[in-house]
Amino acid sequence: MNGSESGFNPAFNIATIKQVVNEAIERVAPVSVRMQTPTRLRDLIRQIRAARTAAEERSVVNKECAYIRSTFREEDSVWRCRNIAKLLYIHMLGYPAHFGQLECLKLIASPRFTDKRVGYLGAMLLLDERQDVHLLITNCLKNDLNSNTQFVVGLALCTLGAIASPEMARDLASEVERLIKSPNAYIKKKAALCAFRIIRRVPDLMEMFLPATRSLLTEKNHGVLITGVTLITEMCENSPDTLNHFKKIVPNLVRILKNLILAGYSPEHDVSGVSDPFLQVKILRLLRILGKNDAEASEAMNDILAQVATNTETSKNVGNTILYETVLSIMDIKSESSLRVLAINILGRFLLNNDKNIRYVALNTLLRTVHVDTSAVQRHRTTILECLKDPDVSIRRRAMELSFALINSQNIRVMMKELLLFLERSDAEFKAHCSSAMVLAAERYAPSSKWHLDTLFQVLLKAGNYLRDDTVSNTIQIISSAPGERQAYASQRLWISLERSAVCGDSTEKQPIIQVAAWTIGEYGDMLVSEASNAISMVDDDGIDEFVRPSEEYVIDIYQKLLWSTQLSITTKEFLLLSLAKLSTRFTTQPSQDKIRVIVDTFGSHIHIELQQRGVELSQLFRQYANLRPALLERMPAMEVVSTGERDDSDTEIEPAAPAHTTQPDQDALLDLIIGSEPLSNGDVEHAPPAANNNTTNDILDLLSGLDLTAPAQAPMGVMGAPITTPMSVANNNVSPLLDGLFTSPAPITQMQAPDTIVTALDRNGLKVELHVQRGGETATITMKAHSTADTAMSEFLFQAAVPRTFRLDMMSPSGSVLMPQGEITQLLKVTNPSKTPLRLRIRISYTIDGNPVLEQAEVNSFPTDLFN
Repeated sequence: MNGSESGFNPAFNIATIKQVVNEAIERVAPVSVRMQTPTRLRDLIRQIRAARTAAEERSVVNKECAYIRSTFREEDSVWRCRNIAKLLYIHMLGYPAHFGQLECLKLIASPRFTDKRVGYLGAMLLLDERQDVHLLITNCLKNDLNSNTQFVVGLALCTLGAIASPEMARDLASEVERLIKSPNAYIKKKAALCAFRIIRRVPDLMEMFLPATRSLLTEKNHGVLITGVTLITEMCENSPDTLNHFKKIVPNLVRILKNLILAGYSPEHDVSGVSDPFLQVKILRLLRILGKNDAEASEAMNDILAQVATNTETSKNVGNTILYETVLSIMDIKSESSLRVLAINILGRFLLNNDKNIRYVALNTLLRTVHVDTSAVQRHRTTILECLKDPDVSIRRRAMELSFALINSQNIRVMMKELLLFLERSDAEFKAHCSSAMVLAAERYAPSSKWHLDTLFQVLLKAGNYLRDDTVSNTIQIISSAPGERQAYASQRLWISLERSAVCGDSTEKQPIIQVAAWTIGEYGDMLVSEASNAISMVDDDGIDEFVRPSEEYVIDIYQKLLWSTQLSITTKEFLLLSLAKLSTRFTTQPSQDKIRVIVDTFGSHIHIELQQRGVELSQLFRQYANLRPALLERMPAMEVVSTGERDDSDTEIEPAAPAHTTQPDQDALLDLIIGSEPLSNGDVEHAPPAANNNTTNDILDLLSGLDLTAPAQAPMGVMGAPITTPMSVANNNVSPLLDGLFTSPAPITQMQAPDTIVTALDRNGLKVELHVQRGGETATITMKAHSTADTAMSEFLFQAAVPRTFRLDMMSPSGSVLMPQGEITQLLKVTNPSKTPLRLRIRISYTIDGNPVLEQAEVNSFPTDLFN
């Protein structure tokens, strides 16, 4: 006889029994008390999922909501709990369910635990402090916090932590503080979590929980320990005074962590062979906070951190999590050097892990800690360079950033060779950032000028059109300031690239190097075609001498082929046209002169107005003003190479030499502004000395690469105070590098879009300076706007700025040097911050009003904290 024959059905479970009982009650109940049985939650879910269209789903939901509203009108509905559960599901789908708020309060007031559970869940989902109903729940919470049933108290604590308004938190904080002292571990951990949420909502209530919080660390229950550590961590992060108060508990935390490591197998807390990893991670994070900038506390936790780092199992992800937190703690506190080396070696092992997430975490952490112990990270350089070949784009990006952080004067050759290979095969999204960083690194650590030029040319070739605009102008600056032999060498190398681009037809993707080559050959073309050029060493990477001295006619033919090309941009053609005009003064044969003039004349009728203008102007130089052409197209003087301002923290800072005579206080202040001393308050104002002392000022400013407060708004100032030659003249007005601005007007200041934030940097003596900040990832754009409310004009107006050494500051030319009454001067600044640290900007403003020079300075540190996110 089987089960079905005997009347036993295995599928006849408790839910089926309850349904049968309810149906039986309905059948035997009088008609007067018989009510329609509502749809069960599971049936409603099944109906909604069965809907084929959005309209059909709305129809099911609207029908059910109408029924639920009708049942809410009955005072004593026995199905209120089921209806609220269905309403919460409807709310989770995004439909309005606010009409069930009062019904949630009725369920909370019910003596049944099942009703309270659904009622409190509904309160957490449907109520917030903007609703008036929110105020009615306070009394219910207070009653349930005093309940004799621990589960009811737990429900009230969870709800209070989830929806507490500041007023409700203040009313019930004393009840929560009392429950933290409860002997019941279940209630104690719930109360600690509720206190954590209350403190985050109302930090003023922190002092109330301090006495009860310290006792939580003496508990043996792991749940209470985790919540206690979480609560203490929140307090220490929000209050420096509380942080000092809890530094006394470091030995207690060390003891708890040691017990966890040495404890045997505990099935209740074991996770993959590790004893309570959640508690270990919480304690390690709290130790990191307590030991930061505190040598005594750091000394107390050094041994236990070493034990955790050496005894934790790394075969499972749980152990890797604990090791990661351990590494962060070691690098943040004042730990011993051997311990830091151990931490970085752990990250090195992470780099060899097959899990991409672990490798990414290791690279990210090494990038954050590389400045703490660079030599230890250098040991893993080979592994980091291997990560540049990883197929995952996130890992490649972090490996690239870390590789640039590891570059120094000893490994620059090896690192650049690997990074050039990476640049060549990298995606387009990497080329701009990678090439710019390579240019900066080469400028900073170049072992020789020849290697520097070779590296720049390779970067120009491999990055192609993805180079930033300022890279072209910076390369031109470096070539211009190089010795004559290096200029000849550069012209030869660039001629080879220019010739290949013309012959192979790949000029479209390599326009930046064509621009640099055109400028260089235009300036030093006589060195290129002279017989002395054969004596210059021109060996490529394969060791084969490939340079062949070209004839003048061949050079002009290559220029003509490029100028006739339809693939080159107008900017590149402007470079080539002006370079060709300059070659007319470098080449000596008459046929070359005539051929150049014919090519120039053809551009007098070019369809593009800019090239047409250049063609007409240059044609006039060949005819009416032929006597002026050699002087106008003579070789440009050497440009001053500007420091990028990005310096290695390990480099020693060179102080400027003191002048023979005594300096004035304002000179020292200028040195502080440029070099970066202690911050100045906004109230520090200095007036410039009388005009008789200006010679002394100029002497000290000469030591700072030409900073002159007495000159009207010159070149923009860089991070270290040196004037910056902006790339606008090369990138936008390409005639300027060749004819020194003969036929062009200055480029206007680029106007920003609507700024995100306005920061007032200075408001004093009729002068108001505002900084309009616009976010842009790693680079923020700041527009300085100076307004005058004075009665007289402010002449010789000069705005200077300096940032910390981890930033890069580029300043464009100001809109003027005279600030008229009710007038305005604007200047554009671009701040690059790879480290994402908060921005601090030190400004210095000088001007002359009524014949009296005025000098004012201030520090601005009120920029948004998420400016570079």
